[in-house]
This record gives sequence, C-alpha cells and structure tokens, in this order.
Amino acid sequence: MILNSNGSKPIYIQIAGWIETEILNGKLKEDEKVYSQYKLAEIFTINPATAAKGLNILSDEKILYNKRGLGKFVTKDAKAIIMDKRKNQTLKGLLKEVSLEAERLTVGEEELIKMLQAIHNERKGDAE
Repeated sequence: MILNSNGSKPIYIQIAGWIETEILNGKLKEDEKVYSQYKLAEIFTINPATAAKGLNILSDEKILYNKRGLGKFVTKDAKAIIMDKRKNQTLKGLLKEVSLEAERLTVGEEELIKMLQAIHNERKGDAE
C-alpha cells in the first residue's frame, strides 16, 4: 500500500484503514499479533508516533487489544466490527453521494438500481 500524504485523510487514518483491510482479507487473523508502530514506521517511512496513533484508533474501536509487553493483537470480533463500521459509515456515505449525483443528473431510482446491478454483476464476473 502507498500512503497518500497529500490526500484529505490523515496518515494515521490510512494506516488504520490498511490494517482493517488486512483483517478483512484474512491476512491478519483473530489473536494474531499486528505490526508494531516501529515496523509500520519502517514499512511506510513515517514517524512511529503516527503509526501508534493509527494502532490506538483500532484499539479504541475494539479491533485490536494489547498484551502488555508483547504488542497489539486482533480481537475475535475484529472482522465483524470492521464490516459493520464500513457498511454503516463508508458504504452509506458513498451511496448518499451517488444518490445525490443521480438526482442532479435526473437518473431515476430504477435506472440507478440497474446500473448498480450491472456493476455488481461485472465485479462478480471478475472474481470468478
């Protein structure tokens, strides 16, 4: 992953998002140790304090837990927490934007649903 230092998302949020994606993709599993702030700093050439901030967000959200002296680990509910968060925040936010743009372009609900179905079917075809 390449971090976007010029983007609107702070680096620590991008780090947290990257770790979440690693969990969703099964690369980090329940009770598995995640990268330390120093390893993340090395991987992404960032300040360790920035990496720690990303890790702490995930701890605050109960996605990671701390084992004193050993580091941070993935909680058993991490995947469900991330999925719920992304459905209710990210996905709904994107859909609101799409809905507003469709309204501006006078694209009706039926046409919008057909467009979404076509894209969904394309993605399913790509995955096979």
